[in-house]
Amino acid sequence: MRLILLGPPGAGKGTQAQRIVANHGIPQLSTGDMLRAAVAAKTEVGKKAKAVMDAGGLVSDDIVIAIVSERVDQDDCKDGFILDGFPRTLVQADATEKMLSAKGIELDAVIEIQVDDETLTERIAGRYSCAKCGTGYHDEFHKPKVDGVCDKCGSTEFKRRPDDNRETVEKRLKAYYKETAPLIGYYYAKDKLSSVDGMADMDTVTASIEKVLAKV
Repeated sequence: MRLILLGPPGAGKGTQAQRIVANHGIPQLSTGDMLRAAVAAKTEVGKKAKAVMDAGGLVSDDIVIAIVSERVDQDDCKDGFILDGFPRTLVQADATEKMLSAKGIELDAVIEIQVDDETLTERIAGRYSCAKCGTGYHDEFHKPKVDGVCDKCGSTEFKRRPDDNRETVEKRLKAYYKETAPLIGYYYAKDKLSSVDGMADMDTVTASIEKVLAKV
């Protein structure tokens, strides 16, 4: 089972990917993790990536594709994998398709998690967590039982991620629609795309994804 999850930042891709991993025993492949692993392992492509990063540059698509290629050859990917946060652009999607095709591998499904932009912005902009134990809360949807006191550890200190604000979320959404949203049409044309309602609760979204996977 070889999958790609699509959806804007904050749509719940990470949570659903972890549930697919737990339910189906296939690895979740994050480009960030793969890059760090390749650099640490000092593979040839890892050395190229390190040289670029050390010089303060952005790792090219060719290098990233080569790192993904190395990763899907590993034993734990023989029964499938989930590509997490990649590809992000049409150029990357084409390159990934060619790389997998050369290995005789075909994507089984691309699952788009659909969300409402305004609700998504509210979700992200309202997030905060306990500074001590990390328990997550929300200004509107999930407040501590006692105002200002963590339910789990009793701490009164909380924190917010600096990028969890309306302005940053709106910028990230614009980048998504410009660079990544075109992949929805790309994979639809290849008859690989399935869409699920990401506005439902997490368990319902998981159940919808499992229905798609049952047909794979």
